[in-house]
Amino acid sequence: MTQCFELETYLEQLAQLVNIDCGSHTPAGIAKVADVITPMFEQIGFTVTRHQPHPDAGPCLFITNKPNADHYDVMLSGHMDTVFPEGTVAARPMSFDSEKVYGPGATDMKSGILSAWYALKSLSSQELENLAIVVALNCDEEIGSIYSREWLESIARQSRQVLVCEASRPTGNLIRSRKGNAKYEIEFHGVASHAGSALAEGVNAIYELSHWSLAIKDMVNLETGTTMNVGIIEGGMAVNVVPDYAKATVDLRFWNTDEAKAIHEKLLSMAETPFEQGAKVTVNRLTFKPSMQPSSDTETLIKLVSEEAEKLNIVYGWEDAGGGSDGNFTAAIGTPTLDGFGPMGAGFHSEKEYLLIDSIEPRIALLANTLRRLIA
Repeated sequence: MTQCFELETYLEQLAQLVNIDCGSHTPAGIAKVADVITPMFEQIGFTVTRHQPHPDAGPCLFITNKPNADHYDVMLSGHMDTVFPEGTVAARPMSFDSEKVYGPGATDMKSGILSAWYALKSLSSQELENLAIVVALNCDEEIGSIYSREWLESIARQSRQVLVCEASRPTGNLIRSRKGNAKYEIEFHGVASHAGSALAEGVNAIYELSHWSLAIKDMVNLETGTTMNVGIIEGGMAVNVVPDYAKATVDLRFWNTDEAKAIHEKLLSMAETPFEQGAKVTVNRLTFKPSMQPSSDTETLIKLVSEEAEKLNIVYGWEDAGGGSDGNFTAAIGTPTLDGFGPMGAGFHSEKEYLLIDSIEPRIALLANTLRRLIA
């Protein structure tokens, strides 16, 4: 289905990428991944430039066949980091059987990076001459692209459309939209005192946290898909001490970015009027990713991709996904964006992560044929 594709070679290349500890907070590992990827793209005629978004982060890669271009027909998006800590590769390096590949980041998303490489490798010199392509591989997607977001958005603004090479679903579905998300750290400050002899003199930070937990529960709107979850709580030092500090980490997911903005304003307003007299509350929004919603131009792109999938007899569909990707950022600035152009897989962020071997070559062909259709 694709030229010069050999599964054995592909698996060797994938193992080279997977068997590197490259969590978002392991910049040296991400740099090693970049060291492997750079010569691969250079060998097929692309120029690779490293971008260092922050001293605490790994490198990002800007890869293009048109180094002097100021506009691109298509941006391929991916990330080199994983969620896994150092030592994960030693505990469970990449392995495979007749159906699946396993290992940290095999699906999320080293296979997607390889899909981009193979698809570009299959294009003829004339096709590449007529198509301005940029591949943006960042270093911190798994922590919300906190360092690379502006870099990604600047590239997307120069691009006519974005194809994100995250995994397609085990059903074969690609992704047309994604929920937005935000993570909050809310700190509660009270007054410590002895719980036995001076209870009334204290202000219980855990009580304040409890009021907020119930208030946050009431903000959930399942009908519109706006959900909140108090996932982690901390507080207290001893059972006989009124706690003067507590903390809650809260997850917010949404389709409607305006609803997310309204919730943010409500949280800030609540902090000004605590439930417990004498308590103080600080609301910190750690990350924010707008929702990825299709435009009319995106719908045109969906039609094009669907036509190519049908020509290849690929089982597919279009899914509205709950989790976010860098496509959320590129879509939010107005660039038509579709996601899920990597091979099929699931079990993200866990020991159960797997990649379906039979999907590798067909999904490379789908990406390559889509790129051919985008030639101006």
